[in-house]
Amino acid sequence: MSVHSSGSEDSSSCDGADGGGLGVASDKLTVVVGDMHFSEEKTLLIQSCDYFRALYRSGMRECRQEEIHLKCLRARGFLIALAVLRGEMPFLDGDDIVEAIESAAFLQVALLTKHLIDLIDSDNCLLMFHTAATFGLMELYHAAALFIRNMYADLEVEVRQTLPSELVSYVESLTPSVFVAVGAHVTCDTGETVHAASRTVCYLDETVNNWKILTDLPLEASTSMAGVTVLDNKLYIIGGIHGVHKQVVDSCFCYSVEDNSWSKITSPAQLRYDLSLVGVDGRLYAIGGEFERTMMSSVEIYDVKTGRWAFAAHLPRPAAGAACTKTMSRIFVCLWRPMETTEIYEYISAADEWRLVTRLIRPQSYGHCMVGHRDNLYVMRNGPSDDFLRCLMDCYNLSTGQWTSLPGHFANSKGSLFTALVRGDSVLTLNRSVTLEYAINGKTWKPRRQMKGFPRSGSMWTFLLRLPEALMLQ
Repeated sequence: MSVHSSGSEDSSSCDGADGGGLGVASDKLTVVVGDMHFSEEKTLLIQSCDYFRALYRSGMRECRQEEIHLKCLRARGFLIALAVLRGEMPFLDGDDIVEAIESAAFLQVALLTKHLIDLIDSDNCLLMFHTAATFGLMELYHAAALFIRNMYADLEVEVRQTLPSELVSYVESLTPSVFVAVGAHVTCDTGETVHAASRTVCYLDETVNNWKILTDLPLEASTSMAGVTVLDNKLYIIGGIHGVHKQVVDSCFCYSVEDNSWSKITSPAQLRYDLSLVGVDGRLYAIGGEFERTMMSSVEIYDVKTGRWAFAAHLPRPAAGAACTKTMSRIFVCLWRPMETTEIYEYISAADEWRLVTRLIRPQSYGHCMVGHRDNLYVMRNGPSDDFLRCLMDCYNLSTGQWTSLPGHFANSKGSLFTALVRGDSVLTLNRSVTLEYAINGKTWKPRRQMKGFPRSGSMWTFLLRLPEALMLQ
């Protein structure tokens, strides 16, 4: 693939500068794709597309032209790429997906690839997978394969009927995510562990319907009122308390399933417990929490690559144990505002701000858990009159901006919805008696199957991990 005319190479890049160290002759560039002309900022194209960055480093004649013709690319795909570069999040289907993948692969647009990964669902995963394989967009190829593997029981027939054998083999070579849980465990003031025999992280082996031990918690780690999450298939424990006086734990831990080992990571600048912790795009977000029995609004972000924490925009008001979730790489948090109001805020990374998304007003009821599936946010809340044995649910659609009430669920008999976790098009919930899987069908949850409950009492954390086969055979 090449630009319209065959330019000759110079010994240096083009004249001028764009602030990124690359030569640019003028601010605007006309890009011709098919019979459509696009007038765009050169800086945006150069900074966001490896194709244009390489072109303007090459010293070729085209980088001095005010009009560039792209071959082997369709206008719709280029239009989608431009929309994503401007910060939009368009929903795509069918031909749009194919043309967007073609554009992402040709122009090497990382932001578009990431957007496509965020859009993977059961309706488009096979198309994403096959098309990404065709155009060599390997990051999307792998992400779609992992999604298919997690839903293989539902998709296997279609996979075998529609995909080439080498793609089927790749999917089947991957390890599906397993349901993992750990109870809320604390250490004594003396450093000795309480109920040491049960301080284990366990996973549900669904083939035999039994919970198995994955690893023991480090002696210094406390999962009581800690932040616990998974990021890039590693388990993180941040903060927490030990002792009856709620002394904050000043060590943070990371568990790698590949090495089957724990390591310490840097603690946030502000020690905290009863925080919300979520991992997105190589970063951990420690949101709110308490310190010395005082609720906080501060937020810190941990960059896994650099191993450093940095403060981000504060929450609109102090919050501890706030319901928090991610969907499509977007972070959402529930905050309560008297009277009887649950507000949902989204963290906007580019602007470093918390933006109000919606409000939910229900008599004598507040959101206690939130999970995201596609463009829906499901908020689980207590029943009227602080009836915490009764769990009611509402759905907010990010695209339409509409709320829908779902039929009530009773947490004490069918699994605690306050531990809800999405895997594919299913939701896994858990308590001591039963693990219950719901199938998400539109805006409804339907019980699908029951499995063994987690044999621990008290609060618990649940998450997904992909375990190496050798580790599961131990």
